[in-house]
Amino acid sequence: MRSEVELASATHGIGEDASVDVGNRLRALREQRRMSIRALAEASGLAVNTLSLIENGRTSPSVSTLQRLAMTLQVPISAFFTPDVPQQRVVFTPAGQATATLFPHGALTDLAPGLANRTLEPLLLTLDRGADSGPESIVHTGQEFVFGLSGNILYTVADHTYTIGPGDSLLFEAVLPHRWHNPGHSPAQALLVLCPLELPRSALERHGRV
Repeated sequence: MRSEVELASATHGIGEDASVDVGNRLRALREQRRMSIRALAEASGLAVNTLSLIENGRTSPSVSTLQRLAMTLQVPISAFFTPDVPQQRVVFTPAGQATATLFPHGALTDLAPGLANRTLEPLLLTLDRGADSGPESIVHTGQEFVFGLSGNILYTVADHTYTIGPGDSLLFEAVLPHRWHNPGHSPAQALLVLCPLELPRSALERHGRV
């Protein structure tokens, strides 16, 4: 019998072994920075118990929680679910072999694992019916681009709500509070591209801005 993670992975159209343990990744990132779980809780505004449950795999964090942790740890959100692969200048991912992380009633799939010095994060967002980004609005640096693939997703940005259907797109400054929700009775998917505000130093040097 397959595990719940394997069943969920198959449901979201990714490989059965293509999920990453977000809790272990969070613990590793925290320990790399020599932060106690209490220090991370204070810096992120999350409860110690919540972080403990996530790290021990007893609960799945919402996307809004992951984004808050990413900002606190100063890493891209994909750091929680990108597999450990060699850094390379060209990334090709065959269909069905992308790595995803599961959150309540949905999944985020990293579409560019291992790209060296990448300046954007292309993600595949899959939402079951009724799924959303979490109880709190998301705020982060840079810009966010959304392109609807299937179903309908309600994207609320700074109190304005947009319906993202197949072929629809939305681009906005990610410092504006935003959240999303699948109001339909079937799954929905969208391509997300997150562009951080600051380029890596290597890119700045190539353009003569040291």
